[in-house]
Amino acid sequence: MDNLSSITVAILAGGQGTRLRSVIGNQPKVLAHVAGRPFLAYLLDQLTVSGFQNVVLCIGYQGEKIKAVFGDTYRSLNLLYSQEVEPLDTAGALRLALPLFNSDPVMVMNGDSYCLVDMKAFCSCHHVREADVTMVLTKVNKAIRYGKVEVDSSGRIKEFAEKKGQNQPGWINAGIYLIRRELLLNIPPYRPVSLEKEMFNFWINYKLYGYFSEGQFIDIGTPEDYALAQRWFVWREKF
Repeated sequence: MDNLSSITVAILAGGQGTRLRSVIGNQPKVLAHVAGRPFLAYLLDQLTVSGFQNVVLCIGYQGEKIKAVFGDTYRSLNLLYSQEVEPLDTAGALRLALPLFNSDPVMVMNGDSYCLVDMKAFCSCHHVREADVTMVLTKVNKAIRYGKVEVDSSGRIKEFAEKKGQNQPGWINAGIYLIRRELLLNIPPYRPVSLEKEMFNFWINYKLYGYFSEGQFIDIGTPEDYALAQRWFVWREKF
């Protein structure tokens, strides 16, 4: 899969950033400024460089602010918006936006984390395995905060060990997925549903695989991580 332009990308951008209020004020988390730019801009840059063209932003809290900042296009990307009326959580937001997804599979990204990953290799791996779902996995020093993802020798995911066990290095969900479009119909409509806590466990009996990435992983979920992201992107912008 050398050409990624046909794949629709959904970015989950509905987060309120309540834990970040002390540092970003009353604004959507994806608009939090990191090294002088909205965090969402770094995700869109990554998609542009990788060759994607069509992005659906799943927005909720103060979504009109996100629309005002990014509009209908960003560099070579076409942007569409799916606006929640009430919070639907991560899977519920995808179910709401399903009519806007024009590809199979659909790529999904968390709007509050960034992982350096070879997108072409990731998509090719999904295609070769004929997977139903492929999840980017990244290694962190303290997996207990995120919960480990356990895989077998073929790379098939066999368990999600959510935030339990010892505080050790481990492979975690990096918040980037390829999902067969038909599986999104499994998500109950019109109510809050979590990808992480509900749907991935439901899909574990499907062909659910992990894709290992050694690239840098950054999230901005807490003030401490937000400060780390500031330093990392400042350093990265110098090179």
